[in-house]
Amino acid sequence: MTGTTTDERLSTRQRVINWIMNNGALVGLIVLCIALFIATPHFLTVNNLINVGVQAATVAILAFGMTFVIVTSGIDLSVGAVAALSAMVSAHFFVEAGWPGWITLIAGLLTGFAAGAVSGIATAYGKLPAFISTLAMMSIARGATLVISQGSPMATAEEVNWLGSNAGKFPIPILMMLLAGVLCWFILSRTVLGRSMYAIGGNEEAARLSGIPVKRVLVAVYALSGLFAALAGLVMAGRLSSAQPQAGVGYELDAIAAVVIGGASLAGGTGKATGTLVGAILLAVIRNGLNLLNVSSFWQQIVIGVVIAAAVGFDVLRKKTTV
Repeated sequence: MTGTTTDERLSTRQRVINWIMNNGALVGLIVLCIALFIATPHFLTVNNLINVGVQAATVAILAFGMTFVIVTSGIDLSVGAVAALSAMVSAHFFVEAGWPGWITLIAGLLTGFAAGAVSGIATAYGKLPAFISTLAMMSIARGATLVISQGSPMATAEEVNWLGSNAGKFPIPILMMLLAGVLCWFILSRTVLGRSMYAIGGNEEAARLSGIPVKRVLVAVYALSGLFAALAGLVMAGRLSSAQPQAGVGYELDAIAAVVIGGASLAGGTGKATGTLVGAILLAVIRNGLNLLNVSSFWQQIVIGVVIAAAVGFDVLRKKTTV
């Protein structure tokens, strides 16, 4: 009986350890929220939590698209610039061409989809490393945004502005974040495309030999990343009621950080939508908490860097523990 009880205790303990190892970002988020609740009474207020959600929305939407890319062991450095370009194209057609608002919204989404597809074609068929092809797209998209706008903000249509507004008291950006998360989860866990992404990230050559059309899947992956980036850019523009030429600068790094903090490996083969969502919210909570505590923005960058390094280190430790 004693031996059985001891085995049961060990089994329970191991299950708890495994759960913590597999949900490190969520555990970190809970601990951080408790610490901030103790440190400042302003953190766990409805208005502040809504503010955190709105702040997390743009990065989370970008990160959902980035999740597809990282699962296939790729990287997309262009998402911030593609987000800005998509919003600017939408605004240009609204202001200069007088197109109806819903058409400009679709035009913005298609712009992101097309930019991502081009990066995917360059990577899959042109044999360029993803780092190079998306770096080139980042430069092209940022330059095109400046050419279209001539360096000045442009007004966006009401349909775009709605994406940054509230439905009653509920912010639409949070709704868009949740819808994007559900779509990401569905693609990764319920479709052949999602299973192909994991297979390619695990072993691209084995995936090819098993009959997976690797090149076409990679084009689809980067096109989806561009589409999610476009949605994020339109949400950003909606919050400001204008498309800004410098919008999204540095956001690609936040998106990558959110995916990695959420448990995905840059080596590919792992990653999930829920983890990415937790990672994006964790980044937003850190920034919000540091602002409430009046910590300098310079120090905030250092803290974010430490968190990213800790997340990668935790992933290495988890893999060693699993082995």
